[in-house]
Amino acid sequence: MRNTNKRGRWPLLTGALALVMLVAACGSDGNDDVAGSGSIGEKFDLGGATVTVGSKEFTEQLVLGNLTKLALTAAGAKVEDQIGLQGSTTVRAALTSGEIDLYWEYLGTGWVTYLKNEKGIPGAKAQFEAVRDADAANGVTWLDQAPFNDTYAIAASNETAERLGVASISDLAALVASNPADATFCVGGEFSTRPDGLPGLEKAYGFKVAPDNVSNVQDALVYNQVDKGECAFGSITSTDGRVGSLGLTVLTDDKQFFPPFNGSLNVRSEVLNEHPEIKDIFAPIAAALDDATMVALNAKVDVDGEEPADVAKTWLTENGYIG
Repeated sequence: MRNTNKRGRWPLLTGALALVMLVAACGSDGNDDVAGSGSIGEKFDLGGATVTVGSKEFTEQLVLGNLTKLALTAAGAKVEDQIGLQGSTTVRAALTSGEIDLYWEYLGTGWVTYLKNEKGIPGAKAQFEAVRDADAANGVTWLDQAPFNDTYAIAASNETAERLGVASISDLAALVASNPADATFCVGGEFSTRPDGLPGLEKAYGFKVAPDNVSNVQDALVYNQVDKGECAFGSITSTDGRVGSLGLTVLTDDKQFFPPFNGSLNVRSEVLNEHPEIKDIFAPIAAALDDATMVALNAKVDVDGEEPADVAKTWLTENGYIG
């Protein structure tokens, strides 16, 4: 999705990736007990294969990365762990450079950020087919997308939304025009600069937030800051478990600006050609990951305080994929 580095800069990038990935790989996983277990172990044999799994650093990605790692381990593969790399650009570069072999990505990120299209394509099926076909030239295979759509959204506390009379992003645009002092934002770092983030949103809805009214914070902090009223509005992702636990109001994207952000396991085509079983291993897992499931898994981490690896292992075990 967002590789803006030119070929001449790869040596520096690869060195930076190596340092980040060394940190990510520290520690023992303690998952050898799942090898050969469950329905995956019964149907598939990746013995002798070594596969490197990556992910981004936020909760949902950590859960998905661990689901992937455990499923491949159950199939008998030796799995190298690069889960938790910092930032989308880093993970994408790790994939295309061969530092990692697979990770979960989002349709909208692939289409807008990495493939440099200005607008998303309405409809998950159409968006998936477009990004899948276009990215094949980069040696990246997008496996069938999951039903869950972790799209960007704008949220406010219920109290703020009611007080300001804002239910849609068009309402928000009108508020910015009529009373800009009330339109304060907390946004994550990527959202503040991405074309499918705040800059594109302002253009699509015809408003401009004053720079002093925008606070750039870590994505994980946005939810509580919005809930506490430290910012009137915040950039959130729709499958985050804190949206429901905090009772936030998600504004309707009435112009359908945000593209579909269904998740898809991205695999280096070279690796998939060598181990085509990977597609079949993850087809039922992806199909089972709908919005409600992803929200619940994320909430177990962000609300209940469980570890992403434990959440992933429990879900795979309960659904019979591993034993």
